[in-house]
Parts: sequence; C-alpha cells; structure tokens
Amino acid sequence: MSARIPVSLKSGPYEVVVGNGILTLAGHEIASVTKPCRCALISDSVVAPLYAPQVESSLREAGFDPVRITVPSGEASKSLSTVESVCDAMIAAGLDRSSMVVALGGGVIGDLAGFVASIYYRGIPCIHIPTTIVAQVDSSIGGKTGVNASGGKNLMGSFYQPRLVLSDPETLRTLPPREFNEGFAEVVKHAAIRDPEMLDLIGPDRDLESLVTRNANIKAAIVMGDEFETKGLRAFLNFGHTIGHGIEAAAGYGRLLHGEAISLGIAAACFLSREHAGFSEPEAMRILNALASFDLPLSLPADIPNHSIFESMSKDKKFSAGAIRFILLRSLGDPFVSSEITVADLDLAIESIR
Repeated sequence: MSARIPVSLKSGPYEVVVGNGILTLAGHEIASVTKPCRCALISDSVVAPLYAPQVESSLREAGFDPVRITVPSGEASKSLSTVESVCDAMIAAGLDRSSMVVALGGGVIGDLAGFVASIYYRGIPCIHIPTTIVAQVDSSIGGKTGVNASGGKNLMGSFYQPRLVLSDPETLRTLPPREFNEGFAEVVKHAAIRDPEMLDLIGPDRDLESLVTRNANIKAAIVMGDEFETKGLRAFLNFGHTIGHGIEAAAGYGRLLHGEAISLGIAAACFLSREHAGFSEPEAMRILNALASFDLPLSLPADIPNHSIFESMSKDKKFSAGAIRFILLRSLGDPFVSSEITVADLDLAIESIR
C-alpha cells in the first residue's frame, strides 16, 4: 500500500507517493496530474539502463510519448553546459511548452532536470522519480533545483516545485554499497533536527519503505512551513551542510560523495553545538555512531586544507552579506540558526574532524 504525502504550497500542491513497486504505475500516476503529452525522460548512464525501459513502457501505456535523454553519471553533469545540451536535445526532439520533464535518477538528475524544466519555454511541468536515498528522503521534495558553478555547489538554480514525486524504495536495492550508505547522512540529519527516535530505526533491520515515508513527511512539513527559505525553518535542513559543502568542493567534485562530505560537516556541526550551544556529548555520540554505522567518514583527509574549504564556504548561499548563518543543536530535535559562529570557530571545528 502506497503512502501519499501532501505538499501544500502557494505555488501549487502536489503529492509525494512512496511505495514498493510504484515504478510500474508511473504512467498512471503521472496521468492523474497532467494530460498525456510528448515528454523528456531525463536520466543518467547508470540509472537509465536499469529503470528507463520500465518507466517508458508505463508512460506509453498511459498515452505519453517519452523521449529518453541520458547524461553521464556523476556530479560533473550538474553544469550549465549539460543544461544546454539537454535543452538542445529536447528542441531537436520537438518538445515544446505543452511537454513535460520526467527526472529519473538521484539528486544530480533531480537538480539538473528540475532546472531544465524551470527554464525550458519559461517553465514546463516536472515529475520526479528519485532512485537514491538522498533523492527520496530529501532532494526531490521542496522544489530546489540547480547546477554547480566553478566557485561552489548549487549557486545557479531556482525554486521550481514538481507536479508529483514517485519514490519506489525497491530501486534502492540496486545501489552499490557506497552510494546506498551515503544517503543515510541525510536520514541522520533529519533525525538530529526533527525526529531523534528515528536514530533507533536505521539499523540492520530497517524497513526502507517506512523509513523513506517518515523522512519524506519530515521534509514535506518543513518545506510547507518555509517554501522559499525566508522564515528560518527551512534553514534547519542545512545542518552539517555549510562545512560539508565546503569540504565537497575543496576535495574536488567526485572524490567524496555528497553524503560523505555531509557526514564530515555533521561531525563538525556537532563539535560547534557542544562548544556553543550546550549540546551534550552523549547526544552527539548518538549522531556520530549512526553515521559510523553506515561507514560514513568522520575524519577529514589531511590533504584537504582549511583554506580551500573556507574559500568554497565563502561563496556558499548560507553566507548572508558576509555573515555566517550556522545551524546548531541545543539538543536532539532542537536546532537553531546562530550568527555567533566566527571564522576562528569554523577553523577549530574543521581541525576537530582531522
């Protein structure tokens, strides 16, 4: 039985549907929110061979005419040059303002395809079919799209909500162990800021369908409370991401997976929370032990210098008018935005994870 999570927003409501086997019903589900049309099925070189034929068949059965567009797998595809090549392929295929985009893949594909949908003919509908843990529990929900710039991650993008999100946890079983594990950095983040009891549910006996549903509910609730990240609530989702994104960029995109860099960022944020917000050592250890249980890194490689991390962080969107907006925890489930963290504090935090 599928779970249906409503996301009620001023820019338009939609549902996140979570269920094992929902991929086979993709065409039927999509036809319930938009009329059949010629559409772009955007995927990557790893996911497309696994799931694109199944999705294409379902789309055709529902009256859609899909055109498959495949980009190379990996973070390098989150670029303006890839956006241009995808748009060129859509134009060559005759897609117009009556068409739509279906994003089939992980966070990179969701961000890329969502951005393409937001600018193609000034905006056409987008459907997300996420196939990684990061995408199913976090990035496919909330309408953030974007690509990377040479100076930082996700610096070019838009808020563009999908018409529908279809999450099939069965697709997670084909992920290689490293890619499977990295997604749990976002699960641990959600537990830390909103649902501490979830830390006890992510062990070896975890139920992926219920875990994805629980996390999707958390993300949807936060997005509904702060759609455009103007009220501070949505900023809590950046716990661990300020330093994490800096590490990811400084390491060179591709060396560390996103979740691996975020794990390091969460460890540093726990240090700062202990030092500046009274966060207890036992609670911090619950977070760190959860990350370690998925073989996520807690020690920063020695060859990634602090100055490179700072250079990337200074261009991050979470730096407002030069000030550092940093998410700390007073206790598990009690985050807040601090403007008291200094560059010296960040330096100490980075050294704490070496």
